[in-house]
Amino acid sequence: MQNTNPHAVLLASPGMGHFIPAVELGKRLATHHGFDVTVFVVAADASITESPLFKPPRTPNPLNLVLLPPVDISTHVDSTASVVTQLVIMMREALPLLRAAISAMKYHPTTLIVDMFGTEALAIAEEFDMLKYVFITSTAWFLAVTVHFPYIDEEAEHQHRVMKMPLDIPGCRSLRYEDTLDLFLDQTDRNLFSAFARVGMEISNADGILVNTWQDLEPLTLRALENEKFLGQVMKASVYPVGPLVRPIGQSSKSEVMDWLDVQPTESVIYVSFGSGGTLSVKQTSELAWGLELSQHRFIWVVRPPVDGDASANFFNVTNSHDGTPSYLPNGFYTRIRNRGMVVPMWAPQTEILAHKSIGGFFSHCGWNSTLESMVNGVPMVAWPLYAEQQMNAAMLAEELEVAVRPKIQPNAGVIEREEIAGMVRRVMELKGNEMRDKVKELQRSANQALMQGGSSYNSLSRVSKECELKLHRLSAMALGA
Repeated sequence: MQNTNPHAVLLASPGMGHFIPAVELGKRLATHHGFDVTVFVVAADASITESPLFKPPRTPNPLNLVLLPPVDISTHVDSTASVVTQLVIMMREALPLLRAAISAMKYHPTTLIVDMFGTEALAIAEEFDMLKYVFITSTAWFLAVTVHFPYIDEEAEHQHRVMKMPLDIPGCRSLRYEDTLDLFLDQTDRNLFSAFARVGMEISNADGILVNTWQDLEPLTLRALENEKFLGQVMKASVYPVGPLVRPIGQSSKSEVMDWLDVQPTESVIYVSFGSGGTLSVKQTSELAWGLELSQHRFIWVVRPPVDGDASANFFNVTNSHDGTPSYLPNGFYTRIRNRGMVVPMWAPQTEILAHKSIGGFFSHCGWNSTLESMVNGVPMVAWPLYAEQQMNAAMLAEELEVAVRPKIQPNAGVIEREEIAGMVRRVMELKGNEMRDKVKELQRSANQALMQGGSSYNSLSRVSKECELKLHRLSAMALGA
């Protein structure tokens, strides 16, 4: 006898950027569509268990969260390999663990949902006669580039990589060289190139593709993905925009940061954070500090020690001034900004900060989770992309949606100086920011509507739910007939 509810298994690859959207998708499937949900988490180490999501919940938890045993990839890949290469190998090594876990279940699940690093697990779904979906935790534009990638001819690749010309994506916005993916910039790692092409092919062959976006945010790209004249000719699967799926605001707890925000004027503070994986050089960290000071605006800055190729990296835990300012920040910085700035080491409650009425801007690395959190709270941005597809996100935010400003050069191409940084902060927080704020508030309304019952993303996930229910009925009928 099969379960009476569809059972979805989600596989989350390492990193909070993949874990959080998987959990939020699982919660929506469970609470809005009646699924039983198991989330298998692949982690580089056990530190992810420190997440509140792994703690005993105050309320009944709709998800079964399972941390797969950490995998050792040291014999398969060099420690200097790119993060993407390491992720691909890690997910491959976790496949036997996933297969064993599914095999041990009393009833085989109805569907398997993987992110883009878990596409090799789709073969396991076929083995157990499960529906198979891919969940893109980024934009529809990034999905478009990914599925088009295996079909780029040598001439177009040469023009983009070597001659630095835009890459045409059928039916979508072209990808400028300045905004391109890291793998186009690395001329040496052909393994990474071929792995990305394989992922593009595997995604196209899934039963469906879920994307953490919504219809009104990327209408042109979503149409191109379905249209036979454009990307629809290589996409065998239907595309389901199901976002924005972001962390909910946590239980209100008193903290120094939130207490400080409570006494600031409405929309007067810019929040500065580069995500869990973003770091700056020593020189850029100093220029950012001077830029925030020069801007004369209130700020909260989540500071991580800079990473450089120089010897000074060994001295990041020493201070060089009487007021406790770390050595990598300008001398006396803490004293000068004491009344209008707050420096927070390493981590801050971002979801709660962005939802606070005092926040008027977000200085961000443009990771997609952070970008969605900014949009659902109606906060305009300074776009400061660092790696992966963040350049693409920054281009979309600044030029297409017009809810962000960005520097004249890419942050990874050179040091951006304090005057330009101060100018960008002023543009977001002052008059120019009003236009951006109006546009991002409209996106906020649109995002909320998409997720409401009857909204575009709610309806998208309902269609996935219907497919899974039909699959469950077929399996039940087969079991009864056996």
